[in-house]
Amino acid sequence: MKAGFWVVPEGEDAAMTVMPVGAEPPLRARKLNFLATSSAEEMIRRCRRTAMLLSELADALAVQKADRPGRLFDITDFPDDDKELIAQTLGEGEVAGVAALANGIMAQMQEAVMAGVWRVRFTDGEGRLIADYVEVASIPAAVKQACSALPESISHGPAPTGAMNVMPVLTEIGDRIARYSDGDPGHTITFSLFPMSPEDMAFLQETLGAGPVQLTSRGYGTCRIVVTGARNVWSVQFYNAMDTIILDTLEICDIPSVAIAAEDDFRDSEARLREIEEAYFK
Repeated sequence: MKAGFWVVPEGEDAAMTVMPVGAEPPLRARKLNFLATSSAEEMIRRCRRTAMLLSELADALAVQKADRPGRLFDITDFPDDDKELIAQTLGEGEVAGVAALANGIMAQMQEAVMAGVWRVRFTDGEGRLIADYVEVASIPAAVKQACSALPESISHGPAPTGAMNVMPVLTEIGDRIARYSDGDPGHTITFSLFPMSPEDMAFLQETLGAGPVQLTSRGYGTCRIVVTGARNVWSVQFYNAMDTIILDTLEICDIPSVAIAAEDDFRDSEARLREIEEAYFK
């Protein structure tokens, strides 16, 4: 078992991805290679709804702000060929995840190669698709929706035998939660800066619990981001190539910055989408 606040279950990564990737070429190369093929050319001729969608996505990216609600584009009723072309054109970016909503509904999220563009699929408790969207946003709205029902305070009993630093940590977390407002700078607690016994970590995990959102970012190495059972408290862990935790933290914030698209990302993604549109869809 790997040390840390949150330990990923075996095989959990597979559930994090909407469009699984096997032993294939790099994402960007695969996207461009497909669009340059004759089969893609024929598909593009048939799939005019996709061409219209790309233009609308670029327009949305041009005006999107990092701190504003995103915009949803419903593709649930698009033909299968259009959906396949959308998937091939958008590709898979760095961030993917799942969010558990009310009534057993699960949101599966995959960022596109263009940061700030997301494919979000909603399934029911039986795994049946009930809605399919492309969303332009810093983070899909489903993430905030899932977190909105979490409690804004924590409670716990006395320190367990063998505890060293868990009680001061819990006091700090509770104080930060109480004072946090949306838009405030985040606060990070780094476990490598002070000793935490196994009893400390077990009590911390038991007190905070696991929340309804799990994200994975694969930018520079792997980062796993899990909301705890307390609102605005996130476990953020960075792993090396050997899948060993190299940085284990808790962040008190709205959404950890490693998972969200920034203002510059929207402008860059708009430019890239318009280039693709001009080269292949006109």
